Amino acid sequence: MQNQWVTRRGLLQGAVSGAGLALFGKAVRQPGFAASSPAKGAIDMSEPSAYFAYVGSRTTRERNARGDGINVYRAADQGGRRYAGQWSHIQLITGLANPSYLAFDRSRRFLYAVHGDLTDISAFRIDPGTGKLTHLNSVSTFGKNPVHLTVDPTNRFVIVANHLSSTLVVLAREPDGSLGGLVDEVTLTGRIGPHRVEQPFSKPHQVVYDRSERFLIVPDKGVDQVFTFTLDPASGKLTQVAAGTPRARDGSGPRHVAFHPTNAFAYVIGELDSTVTAHRFDQATGRLTPFQLVTTLPDTFVGDSRASEIALSHDGSHLYASNRGHDSVATFAVDRSTGRLTPRGWTDTLGKTPRFFALDPAGRFLFVADEDSDRIVPFRADNPDGELVASGDPVGTGSPVCIVFAPS
Repeated sequence: MQNQWVTRRGLLQGAVSGAGLALFGKAVRQPGFAASSPAKGAIDMSEPSAYFAYVGSRTTRERNARGDGINVYRAADQGGRRYAGQWSHIQLITGLANPSYLAFDRSRRFLYAVHGDLTDISAFRIDPGTGKLTHLNSVSTFGKNPVHLTVDPTNRFVIVANHLSSTLVVLAREPDGSLGGLVDEVTLTGRIGPHRVEQPFSKPHQVVYDRSERFLIVPDKGVDQVFTFTLDPASGKLTQVAAGTPRARDGSGPRHVAFHPTNAFAYVIGELDSTVTAHRFDQATGRLTPFQLVTTLPDTFVGDSRASEIALSHDGSHLYASNRGHDSVATFAVDRSTGRLTPRGWTDTLGKTPRFFALDPAGRFLFVADEDSDRIVPFRADNPDGELVASGDPVGTGSPVCIVFAPS
């Protein structure tokens, strides 16, 4: 079944432009598979009945961007039926430079946005009824190009990865949701990779908790390393775990990690060599031990491409990884007992540069942010074999690079 799931890029050329309503219409048939049959003009979704979607973007001329800030959408009940057939645009927060990665606090009452390429992070309060955002404050990340963030389990600290400063920083989170001062800062070091342009120094690209929330995992694109840290919940101080993880393949450029929802496996995507490395995760020590490496590209593709996002289906049966250049999402079957990956196919994202994608709260649809096509394309992701099926018109929005969901 390899190489079967490739759709024609021209199928969705009549995309909605601008950040307004976007109706998800009838399914697109892909070669070799029967077409799914959602209701016309709507996609049935029994739970949750409604959610808000927050979309971050690139905005600056240096990035050749066309974004305009943070856009907020609502997918909701209509006519008494539960379905996610329509995203209604409800708010645009302008005046923000590159709100490129977003994350909620633990209560999902507050949203935080790092400003890529710059040195700042902003806090917003979420109205629980309308989903609209109110800006609380913006503070320094004490570094250059913050690219990722997470909030600790106590909801007292925000941890930020500064990509071009080789640092992790811990910021205080105030009771009203606003951001406070610097609590801790750690500089990452290691032997730099061989890529002359992309690996001049340590470049942490993500900071994420494992499922137990005991360990913070930090893929570092610059030194071909995945670091493990702990955070003291009382002091907010970071400590690097000595056990650590073996150095990745030279030139792989570890970017993001995804943890299996039920088993002790973790999967790291290598941006520079377009690979996924499967690891066993020691839940006692935080160590990742690699046991398999697979390419994210079909063997028929000989051009330039870089991998970007990675995620597992909610049941852990399939893994998805996006390719910028090949402009596809690769699908792998996951062996639940061994964690090994088997390629299942590649789906054209119907746009350029799929920097990011996200599964909706029910895990039924995968939304791909095609950064250089200024749109978010929905795909059904609930087929038993993991097949992705394009499911209607995209949401038009400038330079989208992040999507997060909150229940309404």
